[in-house]
Amino acid sequence: MFKVLLVLLCLVLPWLAVLIKEGPSLKVLWTFLLQLCGHLPGVLYGLYRVVKD
Repeated sequence: MFKVLLVLLCLVLPWLAVLIKEGPSLKVLWTFLLQLCGHLPGVLYGLYRVVKD
């Protein structure tokens, strides 16, 4: 259930979903920068980070 909520959050704010999943790291910064370049790249990378076990 937690992963489903993270995926839904990832559609709106991918950097926040990655921050909740992995804690503060460089991956959060990458997700934020990708979202600034375009929302879709940030969402795709965020989904990859959240779904990856």
